[in-house]
Amino acid sequence: MRIARDDQPRPLSTCWLYWIAVPTGDQAGVIASLGLTRPVPVTFAEAEAVIDEDGHGEAEDNPDGLARVYVSPEIEGWTLVIGPWCDPCNTDRSDEVLRLCVDLSSRYGGAQAYYFGIQNDGSAWLIAEHGVVVRRYCETGQVDDGLLTLGEPLVQERAERERMGLPPVWEESARNGDAEEEWKWRAFDMADEIASALGVNPLTLTESMRVHGVGVLAETPTPVR
Repeated sequence: MRIARDDQPRPLSTCWLYWIAVPTGDQAGVIASLGLTRPVPVTFAEAEAVIDEDGHGEAEDNPDGLARVYVSPEIEGWTLVIGPWCDPCNTDRSDEVLRLCVDLSSRYGGAQAYYFGIQNDGSAWLIAEHGVVVRRYCETGQVDDGLLTLGEPLVQERAERERMGLPPVWEESARNGDAEEEWKWRAFDMADEIASALGVNPLTLTESMRVHGVGVLAETPTPVR
């Protein structure tokens, strides 16, 4: 497929969005590092349709959305990998996504994974730098969210808690206390904001952004669908 030169970035959103962001324009290297295969070029509009379909589990040959991901061209120096396969807080995927981000960060200096439910369905963020997990935090309403917490709160978390009059650092044992209920609901919407603060956010892509290359759909190495 030949992609027009004037194909422009556009917000890539769905009700449930999962992605990995890597600070590099090495699309081929990211694809190889993740074990992705059979890349097929797509436009931003086509990618948005696929992301929405996979997020809702509407594809007959990909009901859980794990069989493929969209890999963006270089956007402002970043490459985005988008699809449920990138979910940092899914019980079946969290360990693997953490490992992938650690490996990517060893190669490219950093890697981030996010989940964002656009209708107040929760947030999760995983930040790795130079082969080390800096932070993983999930607020999705699941009882085991706290078990996935790693590292110290990010600057963005601390600042927001201070604005709300809450201690900037807190114990996971207090997660379900009354004092933390307000934070829990605030954190449901923060993945979008943290992604924008730390890199390129697929929800806020614009035509004015610098782009190099062409985005592709690629098959994942997940053995069981």
